[in-house]
Amino acid sequence: MSVTSLNRDLDNLTFTLTADFASPVERVWRLWSDPRQLERWWGPPAYPATVEEYDLTPGGGVTYVMTGPEGDKHRGWWRVTSVDAPTSLEFTDGFADADGVPSAGMPTTVTRVTLTERDGGTRMEMRSVFDTREHLDQLVKMGMEEGLREAVGQMDSLLAG
Repeated sequence: MSVTSLNRDLDNLTFTLTADFASPVERVWRLWSDPRQLERWWGPPAYPATVEEYDLTPGGGVTYVMTGPEGDKHRGWWRVTSVDAPTSLEFTDGFADADGVPSAGMPTTVTRVTLTERDGGTRMEMRSVFDTREHLDQLVKMGMEEGLREAVGQMDSLLAG
């Protein structure tokens, strides 16, 4: 698995995942920039994602639904704030109700993805910033750490294929 670290910084309310891949930056970027490739890894293996709307431009957004092993549906959304292809992306990530409406009672995070060339491959850093310590704790309790590790762990086989 390419995930090399997962770090929670409680003082700065951040959660950072670092992963290293043997593929070039442009190839790793396509896992983000192509909705059909994104849905093959966004979400842990037991909760595959289906991308419904996809506009990876500043001001655009992504909506998706993850389907659990019992057929349960979990909707989410991104609001894209910046894109500098093929090296960075920033978006606000949140939960949605059954109709796809953002859930006001659930936490959101601001996530910054950075891809840099490293040793002939790519280092990917995903840094999520939380509004409060309670929001960070809530998402960790919901399985964010394990789910993100499993989701990103699927990128290796996609890059190899």
